[in-house]
Amino acid sequence: MITASILTIGDELLIGQVIDTNSAFIAENLNLQGVSVKRILSVSDSIEEIISGLNICSDSQIIISTGGLGPTRDDITKDAMCKYFNTKLVRNNEVLKNIENLLNNRGIQNLNENNRKQSDVPESATVLENNNGTAPGLLFEKNDSVFVFLPGVPNEMKALVTKKVIPIINVKFRNQAVVHRTIHTFGSFEAILAETLDDWVTNLPENIKPAFLPSAGLIRIRLTGIGSDKAELEHLIDVEVEKLFDIIPDIIFSTKGENLEEVVGKLLLEKKLTLATAESCTGGSIASIITSIPGSSSYYKGSIVAYSNDVKTNLLKVNSNDIENHGAVSEIVVKQMAENVKTLLNTDYGVASSGIAGPDGGTANKPVGTIWIAVAGPKQTVCKQYSFGKQREFNIRRSVLTALNLLREMLVNN
Repeated sequence: MITASILTIGDELLIGQVIDTNSAFIAENLNLQGVSVKRILSVSDSIEEIISGLNICSDSQIIISTGGLGPTRDDITKDAMCKYFNTKLVRNNEVLKNIENLLNNRGIQNLNENNRKQSDVPESATVLENNNGTAPGLLFEKNDSVFVFLPGVPNEMKALVTKKVIPIINVKFRNQAVVHRTIHTFGSFEAILAETLDDWVTNLPENIKPAFLPSAGLIRIRLTGIGSDKAELEHLIDVEVEKLFDIIPDIIFSTKGENLEEVVGKLLLEKKLTLATAESCTGGSIASIITSIPGSSSYYKGSIVAYSNDVKTNLLKVNSNDIENHGAVSEIVVKQMAENVKTLLNTDYGVASSGIAGPDGGTANKPVGTIWIAVAGPKQTVCKQYSFGKQREFNIRRSVLTALNLLREMLVNN
């Protein structure tokens, strides 16, 4: 197995000022190539710490570093490279030309010395042209390992990883085919699903490895096959996915890595149906995730965020006596919300949410985490009560996904 280490450089990472998303992107893309990431390490803007980090990571075949390649005084990664690889900085005219062109396109005609310094690169490095920024990527080879240094700006790093780094890795290290398949499920818990699938996991072919990746009710099952024959790997994974449909057919919603909002959108589009939402506890989050999909205007008409009871009665036409007698968090109220928004916005389906997201507002009969979801369709309205817990953010996220999944089930079955 090819191994990799990821080294991120910058004081801003260590004080929590900047969240490290670069490592997640790099690790995911390496994993897709069958490369095993053995560590992710962050170090400060210090030559000594950078060199220490490189030494720690040097037991991997691939070391990818981000950060510290900018034009300011604290960007000292190139100085650390020179010390570590026993080389010196030299001005690279091709890099300088790239910087000039990039800045000219941005309306900057006169380069200052800081800009020019970015064209100084370690003499023994291979330059990876950066078409999105002024700091080039740099590659070294030492003791059978490949060291790659990338800028920390996410869009620059991502372009270099996908267009430069991954192709280099595949040429240098690839001797086996790698096939990934991600199956998305909703409605179970990791421990329960792992127990349910224990025999299936035990009997997987030796060259196919599973991973369970949970988040807020969603559990992704990723299958990774490694071998000499890609077609054979794809066939083996197809067989295992079919077995999953025999074991957990009710909770699988995608075998192509699609999110719930994508699956629901495709179903609405294929069936030429429309949707509206009425939200209380989710505060517009259902509408937000639906409209995050390009082309959603073809099937989604709009939302009424009825956070207060006045909006529920005046705008959504929910019966005020029902709210008084049963409370806003009740079956009778959420049912009216779904059905009335469907009528008011003239759609085929209406989805509604009402609950106590927390951390306050719960009672003995309706504790924090009590959520009602309703889906009104052409033939019926389905209402269900859920108890999610005491964490507000989790309750909202889980409510959104539950509403989408309830809608998906109705679309599939009708």
